[in-house]
Amino acid sequence: MTPIAKSLRRLPILVCGLLSVPAMASDLTAERLEASPGLSGPAARGVQVAPDGSRVTFLQGRADDQLQLDLWEYHLADGERRLLVDSTALLAGPEELDEVELARRERQRNFNRGIVEYRFSPDGKALLFPLGGDLHYLPLGGDPRQLTATPSTETDARISPAGGFVSFVREQNLYLLNLASGEERAVTTDGGGVISNGMAEFVAQEEMYRNTGYWWSDDDRYVAYARVDDSEVTLVDRYEIGADGVTSIEQRYPFAGERNATVQLFVYDLSTGERHEIPWQTEGFEYLVRVQFAPDGTLALQRQDRAQQRLELVLADARGTELTTVLEERAPTWLNLHSDLTFFADAQRFLWTSERDGFRHLYLYQRDGTLLKQLTRGDWPLAPTGRSGGAVRALDEARNEVWFLASPETPLEMHLMRLSLEGGEPVQLTPKGGWHGAQVSPDGAFFVDSGQSPERPPYTAVMDRAGQRLAWILENPLDATHPYHEYLADHLPSEFGQLPGADGTALFYELIRPAGFDPQQVYPAIVYVYGGPHGAMVERNWSVDFRQLLAREGYVVLTVDNRGTGGRGTAFDDPIYRRMGFPEVDDQVAGARWLGAQPWVDAQRIGVYGWSYGGYMTLLCMFKAPEVFAAGSAGAPVTEWGLYDTHYTERYMGDPAVGDAYSASSPNSWVEGLEGPLLLIHGMADDNVFFDHSVKLMAALQQAGKPFELMTYPGKRHRITGEAERVHLNRLQLDFFRRHLTAPVSP
Repeated sequence: MTPIAKSLRRLPILVCGLLSVPAMASDLTAERLEASPGLSGPAARGVQVAPDGSRVTFLQGRADDQLQLDLWEYHLADGERRLLVDSTALLAGPEELDEVELARRERQRNFNRGIVEYRFSPDGKALLFPLGGDLHYLPLGGDPRQLTATPSTETDARISPAGGFVSFVREQNLYLLNLASGEERAVTTDGGGVISNGMAEFVAQEEMYRNTGYWWSDDDRYVAYARVDDSEVTLVDRYEIGADGVTSIEQRYPFAGERNATVQLFVYDLSTGERHEIPWQTEGFEYLVRVQFAPDGTLALQRQDRAQQRLELVLADARGTELTTVLEERAPTWLNLHSDLTFFADAQRFLWTSERDGFRHLYLYQRDGTLLKQLTRGDWPLAPTGRSGGAVRALDEARNEVWFLASPETPLEMHLMRLSLEGGEPVQLTPKGGWHGAQVSPDGAFFVDSGQSPERPPYTAVMDRAGQRLAWILENPLDATHPYHEYLADHLPSEFGQLPGADGTALFYELIRPAGFDPQQVYPAIVYVYGGPHGAMVERNWSVDFRQLLAREGYVVLTVDNRGTGGRGTAFDDPIYRRMGFPEVDDQVAGARWLGAQPWVDAQRIGVYGWSYGGYMTLLCMFKAPEVFAAGSAGAPVTEWGLYDTHYTERYMGDPAVGDAYSASSPNSWVEGLEGPLLLIHGMADDNVFFDHSVKLMAALQQAGKPFELMTYPGKRHRITGEAERVHLNRLQLDFFRRHLTAPVSP
């Protein structure tokens, strides 16, 4: 053993085991991993606290189909859980959605069916939800009524802030439906083809976490909307190859270095029918990243330059005659967007988050952009913005405090915090050792904790202000009734620790030892990698996934969060700037070498697998370090950054016309290094990482005379969906590693 390996064995390791004492165990199979009910048990999704604080609503998968979601409530007064809407009973026949909605859900990574989203009325007495392409309105305590019945799908529906209207997008136009009269009004009529109204453009949905293209004022007088013109965006023929044939789809895709959509911003006045353009796109600014109305009717928008090194917060009047820049952020590499702008009721102050000191922290500003104070500080970050929202959970003006999500002690955990705006230290409200999301009641009297840890599957509970549990919404205990109970005896726990990266930076890892682990034996190992920006995988959460199957097969399974994966400040992220595929791969190689130095790992039999950015990383690990990685399975990999979109790619790689960063970061430039067996997997209808990526890689491998294995999935997009197909995928990879890494042997 090397001196480094010896010293690393002294690093602290936390072994997370299950608390329940199981009865008889059963074999966990690839089939059971994907079947219903889900092995994690029932989970509350889309949790919301009613505006009147009377109930908590959520979506829950059915026991016989975990992807089919129904709408539920927990009523605080009587402590009862009730099914509000049975999606299968309300929907007669199979759900059929148009291509626009399917693409929108793909951008949101929403692969469920049934009721997948819903909105409260401002008084908390009604709910709006889409189902089967139409809109339904549910007065709480009554029966749902269908608001629309059209051949087209209504998307992005919501009830206006004052409760007078339902707004939605249909056939690329924005509509309003008067709830009192039932009258429907088209705000726009020119949508169609390359023009869309009230919709977020591709990169806004995929990369900016902006899923909408319209915004209401609090008094229902104004609605702002984006008009998107894709005519200058490159038109490509994307082929969806399915079992029944090939469909050619014309898609506008903004490839790195090429033209983006043109986005105009208008404000429509419901009282007069007038509309005014907001001239936001001044010279140097390419992206409209955020829009919202302040409580006084002022429009607040955030705009970003093409290089994503400059961001401005601009306030505008509804007529677009006065625009004032009140705040600017700059960065030498890139700026991460956030969704934390929160105005006080009088609109004279606002909360803002920034990474200007190296970590995302909370700031208090005056309306004119004067900084009043930095509210949080230290070598720890508030939560990054993702598809589930930003860090700020609530602003309680009555108590003069703010609630937010953060990782105060370790990036492996996420917690709800509360802080007085007068100063002091934030109070952590969720228990250590886990990963938490939260929703706070409007009056700040309680919050809903959506928590999990390596020891227990996801749960949902109502907590008081001090973090003491008041009631379970979904306890989800690992008792005899839990779907995973029969597998508990053979559950293989995770160990968490740190190892040194290529430059000495401490990297967090998660390790699962194989079934029947004997330290006197030598085992093959597999590295599970993602490795991309904002892609930290090492978290103290519940995970029963493909790694459990691998460990039960006799493999040591390691996951390492390399530099660039986020959660640890800008200094940890910045090394990948214009160098994608270099520091990340160096760190993964360092992790694999550390793994191979353990006396119970066969350093000659270390495999690697990953999907999307993880597929990209798998290829580069196999090509750049063939002496370290003996076999690799790469799913839906990016192989040429010039084939990926503008906003994501240029954020990290800059302008493709400058330098050779793009070619140097392409796996296709490194195929000569491949020595071990490679499995390439891709969905043949992928509209995110196009199938072209794998086609170009195949050509490069063939030109270099390098053999490889290939599996394609007809009709599947970026994620392989469908129970049968996912079982097939699991079996495929298990077989691949069995053939090339074989079973454990004695030393």
